[in-house]
Amino acid sequence: MSITILAIESSCDETAAAICRDGVILSNFIANQTVHEQYGGVVPELASRAHMQNIVPVVYAALQKANQQSGEPTDESSIHNLLQSVNAIAFTQAPGLIGSLLVGAQFAKSLALALNVPLIAVHHMQAHVLANLIEDPKPEFPFLCLTVSGGHTQIVLCESPLSLKVIGETMDDAAGEAFDKSAKLLGLPYPGGPLIDKYAQTGDPNRFKFPEPQIPGLNFSFSGLKTAILYFLQENTANHPKFIEENLADICASIQHRIISILLNKVKAAARTTGIDQICIAGGVSANSGLRKALTEMGQKHNWRTFIPAFQYCTDNAAMIAMTAYYKYLENDFTELSSSPTARAEW
Repeated sequence: MSITILAIESSCDETAAAICRDGVILSNFIANQTVHEQYGGVVPELASRAHMQNIVPVVYAALQKANQQSGEPTDESSIHNLLQSVNAIAFTQAPGLIGSLLVGAQFAKSLALALNVPLIAVHHMQAHVLANLIEDPKPEFPFLCLTVSGGHTQIVLCESPLSLKVIGETMDDAAGEAFDKSAKLLGLPYPGGPLIDKYAQTGDPNRFKFPEPQIPGLNFSFSGLKTAILYFLQENTANHPKFIEENLADICASIQHRIISILLNKVKAAARTTGIDQICIAGGVSANSGLRKALTEMGQKHNWRTFIPAFQYCTDNAAMIAMTAYYKYLENDFTELSSSPTARAEW
């Protein structure tokens, strides 16, 4: 029997829905929220309101796209038939902004109840890891995954789709936060991480030297780097007011180079410690072109097999929720309608 899953992602400021059939993604639709740009960051209340506006159109669009992908008609009757054939509804349970999570969770619960199908709760960060299983080529188990986003930086040992263990994580700030905070210090608009990546492509990564924290084991720290960047910019702009403007590309390249070296040096240590040579990346920061290139080059140097998700599966999306839910469905790992989303969650 075919297994069709409708998945919903609403952990932060993207409203997303996806349809998965037998482990194949038929559609992955995302509605971004631009309202936060004027505030320099995500405003939780505004994010929740936008989810409420977007969720029905996004789910409808995902159903429509799935039918189109399957060669089926996209009229109302056909979309209704597809919805009736869904075997389970999946949603992001944690972690994330609680108001945003609640919108997705309540919608998923209501739909599961109306269709009389099981409900599947998905851990957002585990789903990022399993985004590497969406397209070929796929890693074989066991593999290591560097998961980097605005709120998390982790090295995950993946023994099976549902057996994932964090073996290294940030002790303070995340890599994505370091990118965004640095961009803010440089006067770049939100979201600033992609802009640092953009300017870095024409800059000299060795022009300015920033410190690499000496943290034992496989854990990370980015708070010291953020402070060093702040003092560096304050000192140089005090002596030369146009310092940032005249050196922006080199500054961005140097900052990006250091963040990437911190990340990949820990990955190298994890590969050496575990003896695993299949290395993946995941999370929003894995869309960074510098990180993708550096991982590929390091993989070639150390004879690793490296895997990098397509851009659409790096940032928050429902396809990764659907893929994780598919494996949970195979294990009958369902959740009760009484389950509640949480802002924080342990693995």
